[in-house]
Amino acid sequence: VPRNYDPALHPFEVAREYVRALNATKLERVFAKPFLSSLDGHRDGVNCMAKHPKSLSTVLSGACDGEVKIWNLTKRQCIRTIQAHEGFVRGMCARFCGTSFFTVGDDKTVKQWKMESPEYGEEEEPIHTILGKTVYTGIDHHWKEPVFATCGHQVDIWDEQRTSPKCSLNWGFDSISSVKFNPIETYLLGSCASDRNIVLYDMRKSTPLKKVILNMRTNTLCWNPMEAFIFTAANEDYNLYTFDMRFLESPVMVHMDHVSAVLDVDYSPTGKEFVSASFDKSIRIFPVDKGHSREVYHTKRMQHVITVKWTSDNKYILCGSDEMNIRLWKANASEKLGVLAPREKAAMNYNQKLKEKFQFHPQIRRIAQHRHLPKSIYCQIKEQRIMREARRRKELNRRKHSKPGSVPLVPERKKHIVAVVK
Repeated sequence: VPRNYDPALHPFEVAREYVRALNATKLERVFAKPFLSSLDGHRDGVNCMAKHPKSLSTVLSGACDGEVKIWNLTKRQCIRTIQAHEGFVRGMCARFCGTSFFTVGDDKTVKQWKMESPEYGEEEEPIHTILGKTVYTGIDHHWKEPVFATCGHQVDIWDEQRTSPKCSLNWGFDSISSVKFNPIETYLLGSCASDRNIVLYDMRKSTPLKKVILNMRTNTLCWNPMEAFIFTAANEDYNLYTFDMRFLESPVMVHMDHVSAVLDVDYSPTGKEFVSASFDKSIRIFPVDKGHSREVYHTKRMQHVITVKWTSDNKYILCGSDEMNIRLWKANASEKLGVLAPREKAAMNYNQKLKEKFQFHPQIRRIAQHRHLPKSIYCQIKEQRIMREARRRKELNRRKHSKPGSVPLVPERKKHIVAVVK
């Protein structure tokens, strides 16, 4: 259709677009129903999860009673159950080729299992079992080589063919809660220790590189799959910190929104967002470059969320919690699932652009940002806001009544860092 784009002929263009953007924003909130289903079958809290590197529909989960389940997400049912360990399953990871997976537990063992179910009449046995000297608290597999790392008393790097570690790395701490390989610079590892350290290692030099000490303990970290130097740490002080590994003096961004300890974090495959699981019974989605979350998910039944994963097709989020369920959520709450007609797709793209164009208008911004929260979280947020304001006021008064320069201004990003050791 030929159309004259002369603005003089379209005097109400902006007004019309504004109304469309407002309606699109309202409809987005109307259609925001992120919860898809819950996978139940565990008999104890879900402690860890792992993604299959090759199959989108397969996910593994380990529980606090030593049981490991393999789920088919398309059928939304459990396809295999293994009694893997005595006590907790502390960590699990799949091999990069997807043929087997590793689990570590409270019984001081590392076990390697086949991904396929055993043949008829065959016993459910691990391929390998490694007996360790101490309890292992986490495991992660190298992204390209038959090498994996475990953590506990120290970080051990293992070759799959050997029963003793090829090297052990430690830097004067007692217990390490998680270890992660970098997906891009695959010889780099990061680990979190219980004495508030985040330590980076280089596998080629078999020595620690540097560490950053925070005010409180970091529970786990996750590397950005698109930017080699960036990682995000989930901390006990309710915040998440995104660091650039080259400049650990201050984090790139402090993400604040949770009202209790953050227990797990996982990046989306695009590297633009990450999802965090917290003790406050909710999960939140943060853009990497923003300090506040764009989305918060919760249900009445969901208890403390211990583990969370973002699926490899960037569409779904899985979270495992205390009350024995794994929940499946949409990563984009109001997204329509299934096949879209070309006109639907065009309309959605047009609405998206309109929402971006008018996102800072007060009315649209208010509707887009409104989220219904459980009463407990709502009250805690309010309380923390008052506490933060009181601290700020106290600092201002102290600065006002002190000698100029004696009470320095400490930016939010530097407040939580104690020291960086190289």
